Amino acid sequence: MDSLELRTEETQLKAEHFVLNIGPSHPSTHGVFRLRTVFDGEVVVEMEPMFGYLHRGIEKLAETRTYTQIIPLTDRFDYLACMTNNLAYCMAVEKLGGITVPERAEYIRVLISELMRVQSHLAATGFLFNEIGCFVTPIMQMWREREKLIDLFEMLCGQRLTYNYMRIGGVSHDLPDRFIQKAKQYASEMWGWIDEYDNLLAENEIVQVRMKGVGIMTREEAINYSVTGPMARASGVDRDLRRDDPYSVYDRFKFNVITCQNGDNYDRYRVRIEEMRESLKIIEQAIEALPPGEIRAEAPHFLRPPIGEAFGRIEAPKGELGFYLVSDGSIAPYRFHVRSPIFINLNTLPHLARGWKIADAILISGTYDVCMGEVDR
Repeated sequence: MDSLELRTEETQLKAEHFVLNIGPSHPSTHGVFRLRTVFDGEVVVEMEPMFGYLHRGIEKLAETRTYTQIIPLTDRFDYLACMTNNLAYCMAVEKLGGITVPERAEYIRVLISELMRVQSHLAATGFLFNEIGCFVTPIMQMWREREKLIDLFEMLCGQRLTYNYMRIGGVSHDLPDRFIQKAKQYASEMWGWIDEYDNLLAENEIVQVRMKGVGIMTREEAINYSVTGPMARASGVDRDLRRDDPYSVYDRFKFNVITCQNGDNYDRYRVRIEEMRESLKIIEQAIEALPPGEIRAEAPHFLRPPIGEAFGRIEAPKGELGFYLVSDGSIAPYRFHVRSPIFINLNTLPHLARGWKIADAILISGTYDVCMGEVDR
């Protein structure tokens, strides 16, 4: 073989795959979630979400407590949207016990749930842009508006993280003085802040390069994996329980279900931004239509629902959240199980991350809006 042939001969470099444990990177995983990732160079070959480090056995603990005592436990699932957890659980108990919630309480529940959705999406979006490398500015702007919501919740029930406001049959107490005024002011100002986020981020070249076309999940894949919430709607799944299986008084409000078609990181970000606008519409309508009346139905403290089973589900900020209860006629549920949206959605992460580089994989995982409390329940 002459020197020319030696120079033109193709040489293949053989590299062995290596395993790297990644995480925690997202703020809501705080040391209890890692990704066991197989790499070929910088490219993800396989990824396995490893969780269970936060497991507290709440589903079994609930089977030893009265129905009312369980409510604070549900705060600890998704602690960025605690009162929506409370709502789904209380709805399951009310269905099991045949309890009718007063109309005013239903409007308050909707109002609080949509304020919680805005709070959850603010945190999700701010954390996501940390993963891109937009350090400080987006998260601080969104955290500022989230703090105003937390001030409202503190006015409501005295707490700033786990609230325990919902009750079986309604809510613990009526809205305090000036709450409606403050909530209305917040909603009117928040429209402008969302526009400011768009001006800062939506057309940013780095944001578009890092997010568009990355981590694509098709509509068929979302359906087959049972994905729900903003992740599913970003893939074109036009489904929202508030519209398709209305609970509480959601059928009385006008709002749009936001969907996108590409199913990539950018669309998952856009869905959450637009859903905040729709939540503001519902908040303003609920404030205007809030009726007078009772805020809680009569229900015994030691409730003994008849023997049977019930499933209560809602459109939580992260997807379909459901509570399955089985009653044996005693003061505690015989069986207690949670349908957690993030636990199910996370099953798609290995599929979405495969073939992308490590920096992209971190960003893809950030679009899930993970809260490990509801995964390791």
